[in-house]
Order: sequence, then C-alpha cells, then structure tokens
Amino acid sequence: MFLNHFSLNDHPFTENPPIQWLLRDPRIDQALAGLQFFEQQGTIGLILGQTGIGKSSLLRLFIHELPQNRYHPLYLHLTPLNANAFLRLIVTRLGEKPKMGKDRMLLQLLDRINQNEKTTLLIIDEAHLIDPQTLTDLRVLISSIQDQIPLKILLCGQENLRYILKRSSHADLLNRITFRLFLKPYSKDQTCAYIDNRIAKAGGSNKIFEPEAKELIHDYAAGVPRQINNVATACLLNATSQNIKKITDALVNDTMAQYQLP
Repeated sequence: MFLNHFSLNDHPFTENPPIQWLLRDPRIDQALAGLQFFEQQGTIGLILGQTGIGKSSLLRLFIHELPQNRYHPLYLHLTPLNANAFLRLIVTRLGEKPKMGKDRMLLQLLDRINQNEKTTLLIIDEAHLIDPQTLTDLRVLISSIQDQIPLKILLCGQENLRYILKRSSHADLLNRITFRLFLKPYSKDQTCAYIDNRIAKAGGSNKIFEPEAKELIHDYAAGVPRQINNVATACLLNATSQNIKKITDALVNDTMAQYQLP
C-alpha cells in the first residue's frame, strides 16, 4: 500500500479522521462562530451544503467544543424513517422506553427533556431525507417553549432541504430558525492547505504533492473535501503502482483518466 511507499503513519485522506486532523481554516472558524451564537441564543439552527462538503466534520467539531456541563448533544442521522419511528428513536436515545401513540410519545419527550439537568441539543444530520411529518412534530416540540423547555434543534442536510422548509406547511418551523449556514466548497488555496494538513497529520512530507498537482486536484474535485480525499488517494495509489515518489500534475491527469467513471 502507499503508506510505506510515502513513509506515512496513517491514511491521510480517510473519511473519518481523528478530530485533531480536522482543518480549522477561516471557513470553519466562521461557521463555528455562528454555531456558538446558536448554542447561546438560538432555538433552531440550519446547516446546508452539497454532499461531501464537510457538514458532518463541522458537526463533530461543534459537538467536541460544546460545554459538557451545559449541553446533552443527541446526534441522529438515521432520518429515512416514518415520523412515529423517528420519535421512537429519539425517545430511545434519551434512555426511555417509547410509549404507545404519538401524543404520549410527544408528552414523554417533553417530560424527559424537562427532567434533564442539561439542555438537550438535538442534532439531525441527513435532514433532507426526513419525513415531512417529522418536521411538523419537531415544530410542535419547539412550540412548547413557552414553558422554557431546555431544547435546541440543529438541522443539517443537503441543499434541497431549503425547498422542503419553504413549503407552506413548514412556515412556522422556518420562521423559528435563528441560525442559518450554507457551507461552500474550498477555494484553491484552501484545497492546497487541506491537502498539506492531511499529509502532515499522517506524518508525511509536504513535498509529496507538488503545488500544480494540488491545484489540479482542486479543479477535479471542485473544492469538495470528500472528492479531494478520493482524488488524492487515487493519486497516491497510482504513484505507488508506478514507483513514483512525487504527485505531479501529469500524474493527477493520468490518474483521473484511469479512475473516472465512463
């Protein structure tokens, strides 16, 4: 494998790296600043972005930096469930046995959240796949905040979630969103810094990828971190198979000619 060939300690472009590997660039710092406002003042937050853009990595950083003495984060990503099943999932994750009937489960959720010493932060990843009725149920939960229920909801999903939320049936939920973030792709400079950071974290040399190669990877991947990972990994594999020690722009083009789907 390419680890020995390039004297790497770990796979630099793994899908779920240690949290210390996640690059804190201005794009992420700005996003975290907004999430900190949501944490302190918001009720419902919304993160949008295309697949592979880094939404889940941002959530990992946000959860990692939450004051553990104040918040109980509950991360959910199994969203393609009907509304009742999703409610049962939340109740179960809160350590309760779900009661029969939606009305009883909603009351059970409110009671359980109110009993918690910490604020419950419900983080729903892949929210673009959620049942529209579930969004209505979440709005019902938030509507009970007249009693100051210690609950916050953070929705995170792909771009089409914005169109779902714009439906008239979700107008009340949309109006309660106090924090909104659209996560954009990396610029060319950010892509180069991302590649350098990952190689350094894996114990490699910053000379493995030539500057022109990193810029070309950005173009092929359109600045999307997951695609950068895929292209860079394919380049490392291709270079290893040819016993090449540096990733050049020519090798990137050769790699993409081999690995792109027809």
